[in-house]
Amino acid sequence: MAPSCSTELSTAEQRQLLGIARQAVQSDMAGRQMPAPQALGRRLRARRGAFVTLTHRAALRGCIGSLHGDQPLHLAVAEAARSAASRDPRFPPLNEAELAAIRFEIAVLSPLQLLPAATRAALLASLRPGVDGLLLEDRGRRATFLPKVWEQLPDPERFVEQLLVKAGLPPLHWSGTLRLQRYQAQSFGED
Repeated sequence: MAPSCSTELSTAEQRQLLGIARQAVQSDMAGRQMPAPQALGRRLRARRGAFVTLTHRAALRGCIGSLHGDQPLHLAVAEAARSAASRDPRFPPLNEAELAAIRFEIAVLSPLQLLPAATRAALLASLRPGVDGLLLEDRGRRATFLPKVWEQLPDPERFVEQLLVKAGLPPLHWSGTLRLQRYQAQSFGED
């Protein structure tokens, strides 16, 4: 289910969050403290999970976030942006020369919802391609795919297989201890 109207961010709030994300990275690179954002509305102060994705010419350059609303949204976005730029283990830290060509995208998450599925077939039948993000945990392993990943993996079977592989599990893994949670995201990015 998509976020309800009361939690859906307006275009102005989206622009404000994108500005916060970019300013957080710029401040971090300059070794300065980021100035406190002005006039934060209720939705930007609400505790929500969020991911920030950085791309360069449509290629992934960093993506980090939090599934849980442990802090106000504007702080979660600033922290995720700094982490995506400098602490994503898949990439070297972003440098100042690259920053102008980087596109910021934010996914603001709904709360996690337990997804009971006794079988793999039940899981596949319950997933909503293009709508649901999925978090899976088993045997000390954990991985998630944001709803946006459906664009690259539109088949539920492949989506689940690749998520299991991302978690370090075999692609056909299934067990009674597998914990599944779904969530939705409002995604938006710089033009």
